[in-house]
Amino acid sequence: MSSTAPRALTRSVLTALCAVAALGLTACGPSGSSGGGQAKDSGPFPGLSGPQIANKAVKATKTAGSLTLDANLKTADGQIKAFMAMDTKGRCAGTMTMGSTGTMELIKTGEDAYMRFDEAFLREQNEGGSAEETEAVLKMLKGRWMKTDATDPEAKDSLEMCELDTMLAEFETGSNSAQRGAETTVDGKKALILTEKDGAATYKIYVATEGEPYLLKIEQKGGEEPGTMSFRDYDKPVVAKKPAAKDILDLDELGAQ
Repeated sequence: MSSTAPRALTRSVLTALCAVAALGLTACGPSGSSGGGQAKDSGPFPGLSGPQIANKAVKATKTAGSLTLDANLKTADGQIKAFMAMDTKGRCAGTMTMGSTGTMELIKTGEDAYMRFDEAFLREQNEGGSAEETEAVLKMLKGRWMKTDATDPEAKDSLEMCELDTMLAEFETGSNSAQRGAETTVDGKKALILTEKDGAATYKIYVATEGEPYLLKIEQKGGEEPGTMSFRDYDKPVVAKKPAAKDILDLDELGAQ
């Protein structure tokens, strides 16, 4: 199978992440000075305004050595779901699903990468082909992991979703109008909600109030690409194990890219 399909899925996920994160965090936008919001002398982050807290959360999150992303986003290309554990040492493991095209699994262990597609994904990618071609694809790939060199340019495009540094690079501190909101919990962790409105879209940023002020969740309601991103398991080891040899199809050995 060509790497075009997984690359397109990966780029769609990254684009959606960038769009949802654009709120008060100025992801994908120019940086600037913080402004707006109101400081509060009591409760979490005493004396800090909404924009200052948002920027503080971005800075803390960008120092993470690992995390797990759980995203559910609506885009022009359809619904996208991603569940990915990743670290800054090149380890990654998780799944991505777009619309009804099925699911792609990813494992990256340093310089080696493995991808596996369920039957729905394989059939969708071979749509328009003959029944014989489809069956041949299923026979070769169904249930098997495709191995490739993660440093290969073609593979690197498809594996950007596995790069923690790449994902966090989308988040930049800068000017925003985040407003302090209520205190709540996210996955059992205490958090402060920051809110912001941009046209038809309303955003909520959930910032941890105990320990490091990590981003715990970002929500967008309304607008063109609503969705939710949750961040958990900060600085926990990423389990990314090489699949069993019998389940691996080596693309490089086959001369496929």
